Amino acid sequence: MVSNKKQTSKNVAKKASQILRDGRYSQKSKSVAGSALAQTKPSKGKK
Repeated sequence: MVSNKKQTSKNVAKKASQILRDGRYSQKSKSVAGSALAQTKPSKGKK
């Protein structure tokens, strides 16, 4: 199995999050945004 080591940048993840929360974007746009967020590093923030 091939491992993809590329990660989504913070700027792209922030924009993807905005797209998912905004009702004006199409379902296809939200699908792409969700894929981008799925490729981000897990945060070590709040628990």
